[in-house]
Amino acid sequence: MNSGTLDILGARILIVDDQEANVQLLEQLLGNAGYTRIASTMNPREVCALHRKNCYDLILLDLQMPGMDGFAVMASLKSSTTESYLPVIVLTAQPGHKLRALQAGAKDFISKPFDLVEARTRIHNMLEVRLLYRKLEGYARELEQTVQERTAELRESEARYRSLTELASDWYWEQDETGNFTRVSGPVLEMLGIQVESLAGETAAAGLAGWNEDERAALQARIADRQPFIDLAFSRVNADGSRQQYRVSGEPMFNRACRFIGYRGIGVETTAGR
Repeated sequence: MNSGTLDILGARILIVDDQEANVQLLEQLLGNAGYTRIASTMNPREVCALHRKNCYDLILLDLQMPGMDGFAVMASLKSSTTESYLPVIVLTAQPGHKLRALQAGAKDFISKPFDLVEARTRIHNMLEVRLLYRKLEGYARELEQTVQERTAELRESEARYRSLTELASDWYWEQDETGNFTRVSGPVLEMLGIQVESLAGETAAAGLAGWNEDERAALQARIADRQPFIDLAFSRVNADGSRQQYRVSGEPMFNRACRFIGYRGIGVETTAGR
């Protein structure tokens, strides 16, 4: 006997029928088939409380019962539990009730009077599907937890990366696919004396005064080609004739769909005597 069969035979089953003879017949049927966790009630008003307490894998539910019929029981089960899968097989002698029961949320039906072979087969098939459904729920929870853990690890790794780059450089920067800077850390504004948007831009001519045009063109070409660059020289001559030198490194960023989303990098001032 394999583990799947053992799981099915160990499933929690509730029989709901107001006729004691039907309850006894189903209990005998299930016991002879090897099922070991069988419960029953002749009071349909107890079903919701019993299901909340025991979380049954299958409820065999009679439709025609005094006081509260099977349709009302299914409606109550839907409203009182958060479970999306209603594990109900209805028991009915009325052919016209079968479609209505399925529309109400039942997963299958067994006709009265019982055909014992048919009843065993429908119950086994239903529990097999139920077992697979619960396994899928478990896999989904594990996957969600794994994704959350990996996301947390990535965020922590990114935080460490940024911290290290900031310690190893004068400034750290990120820009989006249009070239706009979305993150800048470090004393870059004070060191450069201009807005960082001017570093690789085509405008802001006043901010570009004194920058080496050949070096700036080389940087622009790398960015346009989506190429990484390491220690790219960048320099300018200030209004007082002094010269400032920098080295800039950067790499393109892509999302999971391999779409370019911008650049990130670091910059260091290498001016002699700094």
